[in-house]
Amino acid sequence: MFARITGVGSYLPGEPVSNNDLFQRGVETNDEWIVSRTGIKARHLAEAGVTSSDLALEASRRALAAAMIDAAELDLIIVATSTPDFIFPSTACLLQAKLANRGAMAFDVQAVCSGFVYALSIADKFIRSGSHKKALVVGAEVFSRILDWDDRATCVLFGDGAGAVVLEASETPGILAAVAHADGSHSGILSVPGSVSGGKVIGDPFLRMDGQAVFKFAVRVLAEVARECCDNAGVSSSEIDWLIPHQANIRILESTAKKLGLGMDKVIVTVDGHGNTSAASIPLALDAAVRDGRIKAGQKILLEGVGGGFTWGAVLLEF
Repeated sequence: MFARITGVGSYLPGEPVSNNDLFQRGVETNDEWIVSRTGIKARHLAEAGVTSSDLALEASRRALAAAMIDAAELDLIIVATSTPDFIFPSTACLLQAKLANRGAMAFDVQAVCSGFVYALSIADKFIRSGSHKKALVVGAEVFSRILDWDDRATCVLFGDGAGAVVLEASETPGILAAVAHADGSHSGILSVPGSVSGGKVIGDPFLRMDGQAVFKFAVRVLAEVARECCDNAGVSSSEIDWLIPHQANIRILESTAKKLGLGMDKVIVTVDGHGNTSAASIPLALDAAVRDGRIKAGQKILLEGVGGGFTWGAVLLEF
């Protein structure tokens, strides 16, 4: 038994917010500074009251429509998010209720920007075991809620959005290999070092990042995990039709592709239009490339992500 993606969907809230829009809102930055360093031209920011489960619902509806199945048929729902609606219940359970599904196993995965890769690899194992047949895997974030808008080194990088895939049991191979790792000793270079206790915020509730350290770490592990995943599947990197890395920074994407010997013509890039959407970025890019016709049936796609924790992983699949 194998697991295949049968439907994809994504959702970005509101109108795009350009770099110049951020400047007009009081962020001390400019378009040239942001584009030259990150490749980001715009991002989407959810309105007040719009939650991760709201974004996940829209993306999920589109993925279910593409797969031509009803939400009631799902027996597994996994949501990857670092910005859940509540401490509990899980965002997956809230999404389940909004989809009017009852009885499916539902839970969240917290691996930050690697979350979607983690969640997809987990769903693959449930399906391969024979215990589940139809899974919904979602990455959804409202990162704008944890940004310090006075810190131009971080606030210009991130955005809100959601992406989803339907994964179904199949006799035809779909996911060919999945690899995931973590090393908590690097937690200090990217974190939100705060919590809630006794009704008060303890520590710092905003995202903090050592950009240079993150860049060096990300480029190294993304290349390593891509090779490991391909080796596990017995596939050469030259056989990859499309590389879809976590959409964090164009420089990271370019460096990773170079280390793998791939031209940028084989890399799906959407970071310019939505910024770093953490767990949502890979399925957002996947959906964009499926819908515009670049990704076709039978092609080999390598997904990979790296995020705070530090976590990283890759999934190789045949579409």
